[in-house]
Amino acid sequence: MPRHLISSDATIRAVRGGDPRKRLSDGDGLYLLLFVKGGAHGWRLDYSFQGRRKTLSLGTYPSTTLAIARRKADAAREKVADGLDPSQERREERAAHAKARVAEERQQQGLPPVDSFEAVAREWFEVKRGGWAKGYADKIVARLEADVFPYVGSAPVAGVTPVQLLEVLRRVEARGVVETAHRALENCGQVFRYAVATGRSTTNPARDLKDALRRPEPRHFPAITDPKRFGELLRACDAYAATPVVRAALKLAPMLLLRPGELRFAEWPEIDLDAAMWTVPAVRMKRELREKLHGAPHLVPLPRQAVAVLRDLHKLTGHATMVFRGERHHHRAMSENTINAALRAMGFSADEVTGHGFRATARMMLHERLGFSPDVIEAQLAHSVRDSLGRAYNRTEFVEQRRAMLQSWADYLDKLRRGADVVTLRKVKHARPST
Repeated sequence: MPRHLISSDATIRAVRGGDPRKRLSDGDGLYLLLFVKGGAHGWRLDYSFQGRRKTLSLGTYPSTTLAIARRKADAAREKVADGLDPSQERREERAAHAKARVAEERQQQGLPPVDSFEAVAREWFEVKRGGWAKGYADKIVARLEADVFPYVGSAPVAGVTPVQLLEVLRRVEARGVVETAHRALENCGQVFRYAVATGRSTTNPARDLKDALRRPEPRHFPAITDPKRFGELLRACDAYAATPVVRAALKLAPMLLLRPGELRFAEWPEIDLDAAMWTVPAVRMKRELREKLHGAPHLVPLPRQAVAVLRDLHKLTGHATMVFRGERHHHRAMSENTINAALRAMGFSADEVTGHGFRATARMMLHERLGFSPDVIEAQLAHSVRDSLGRAYNRTEFVEQRRAMLQSWADYLDKLRRGADVVTLRKVKHARPST
């Protein structure tokens, strides 16, 4: 096929506006389209690839001269002869440039690379966080940011291998927080499953790593299980020189089987002293978000001793909302460390008892000492336990049984304060975990 049909650049420069021709052909598929971009002319090369006719743009005249256009056309013809499509190569090259530009822009904005582990993990987090309580969601993202992202966050999610992930988890294990390593593995597995589901990866490298990690030791809240020692603690609480708010909290914490957060965020509208009932809103209970938002409240029948403590405290804080107000900021609840700090000040170490440990003490003594049914105890502890039929306890079940139980418990605590009824069982340093 003839080539070089355009004699020179002078021929092109001689073209004037109004020229009836649409193009100047240089042969073998190369031609110049006239006046395609304002006053400029555009070089095109027609070629066939795998039986299909295609057109490749080679630039505009005069920035792309006749000689340059011919060199570009020759290079494109060579690619076609080698079985390569120059148009496809150009699209891929443009896509690579665009990807590099996006990556640079994301880096400047402090964002992770597209389809990196961190990018996919944050996308997964945004999809799932709506179904989680804020505190739980905060823990997950903090765990990923501290223990995973620094090591594999920028790696393509599809390229992370089991060996790489295990190395990351070994770093966590080395700090002595084995349970955190298992939780990080669980979160990583969720991210990889999301990556597979959204087409960013084909495998889940976290799937087979559980047995490669050390088994976490069961964690128990320190609790006193010896009645005599518990009586000493109750007397120490009674004698502790503290504000009326703290003294009231120290009396009620062992009595009502509530978690520390459920207790200290108490609000007066929740408490009916005449009916001797405290209705703890579902949102403040330890539950899944759906149960927090739509579940039933937790009922706490108040024994006579608790009503007396609360009536006395109502004279001080009843004009406001918070029952256990903070000392400096009365519109806020007292600090989460208040109870534990008081226990330490009284001489009870952190490995002997904590505010949360009162629940474990009550659970053991109510069953072993006072003979109450585990079903009633678990209902008052607000544990998500199922019966033999697989039916979860209703939050309002066993109300009358729980009222009788808590009154018996408060009476028993009074006996322990007086030093009575304290036959010592074998001392167990840590009671069964109570969450």
